[in-house]
Amino acid sequence: MSLVGDEMADAERALAAGLSSVVPAVSAISGYLVASGGKRLRPLITALGARAVGHGGDLVPLMCAGEVLHLGSLLHDDVVDGGIERRGRPAAHRVFGNAASVLAGDFCLARAVLLAAEGGGEATVVALSRVVTQMAEGEVQQLLFAGRRDLGLDQYFEIIERKSAALIAWCASAGALALGDAPRARALADFGRCVGVAFQLTDDVLDYQGDARQTGKQPGADLLEGKLTLPLLLALERSPALRALLDAGPLDATRLPQALRAVVETGACADTLAEARERVGRGVAALDALPESPHRDALQALAWTLVERVR
Repeated sequence: MSLVGDEMADAERALAAGLSSVVPAVSAISGYLVASGGKRLRPLITALGARAVGHGGDLVPLMCAGEVLHLGSLLHDDVVDGGIERRGRPAAHRVFGNAASVLAGDFCLARAVLLAAEGGGEATVVALSRVVTQMAEGEVQQLLFAGRRDLGLDQYFEIIERKSAALIAWCASAGALALGDAPRARALADFGRCVGVAFQLTDDVLDYQGDARQTGKQPGADLLEGKLTLPLLLALERSPALRALLDAGPLDATRLPQALRAVVETGACADTLAEARERVGRGVAALDALPESPHRDALQALAWTLVERVR
């Protein structure tokens, strides 16, 4: 953070301004999620990746583009999933309604594309457009498998690579794309894709072993929504008792903690974290294509920190 502290502060101020609209309701809904905070992982990776390849210009539009797209996807996700809370506050759709939240999410997606154009030109916009497509495909795939137990591991990884890792890959490579440095853009995208998968795997584990302060959601939220995450897929293979518990009907306040414990006891969470660490190792290796610099070192340190959040 110290390497790009000024850029992060500028981006934080620009986020609120960039989501203002002549329609007050749009500003209110978009600003509601911005004001809720967040890790700001995507702007941080954007800034570090750009500086690591020698981008010396203004990074704020690119930093905001990835975060604004992420915020728009959260507005959509919470409507689709019926989410109750986001970052410790009522989900936006519970405050403003489903229709308004979806349309505000559309506004965020469009604004993200505009920011990418302003910050990096054609190559960054084309790449971000592909990311939006992949994210939508991943969300639809996840929706179609909600509540089902026949999701294969290959399909699971395909979903998270589309809905989560694709955007982080774009953020890592955006600065190199803006410079026209295709080889280093590919290396950074490989790094971001691996880190994005690892980040999602760790979030999956936190649904079973974390708390709302880490994830912004109550433990077990993914399980209640019927999301098939890697810990659950592995646990279902290992525990007939867990499968019987879930087959017995919707989880309630008594049975949810029992299900969470059952998943952890199979070792599925530990194995998911091991997979996350392996992905980070691959991502860090991809950074060997970049020149040595404090910013490259910071990307490596950040990647390992993301998978060590579970205690």
